[in-house]
Formats: sequence, C-alpha cells, structure tokens
Amino acid sequence: MIKTDELISEAISLPIDIRTQLINRLLVSLNPERRDIDEFWMKEAEERLKDIKTGKVKTVSGEQVFQEIKERFQK
Repeated sequence: MIKTDELISEAISLPIDIRTQLINRLLVSLNPERRDIDEFWMKEAEERLKDIKTGKVKTVSGEQVFQEIKERFQK
C-alpha cells in the first residue's frame, strides 16, 4: 500500500485539471449529494426570489444590517 506522503506528493505533481478533478471527487466523497436537500434549497431560493420580485418581502442592505447590529450592541 502506498504511504500517505507518497500519495500526496504524487497528487501535487499532477496537472492542475487532474488535481481539480481529484479534489472534487474527494470532497464529494466526504459530503455525498443529497438530492432531496438540494431540491428543497433550490425551491426555497426560488420562492424567496419570487417574494422579493413581487414585493412580498423587503430587502435590507448588508450595510444597514451591520449598522443596526452595531447600534443594538452599543447600548
């Protein structure tokens, strides 16, 4: 069996496109796809975007959010 250090050295010496594929596969193996969760979040994002576009909800800038947080915690 190949030693970890040897494996890492070999991986580092691969061309960038192959390393990118390797990284992607390793990450997927650590966090396998959950289609049901992905679908839920896609629907949620679409619903939130629709609510923004129709005016159902009002957006707040990040700057305003941080200003309100700052004011709240300075009291």
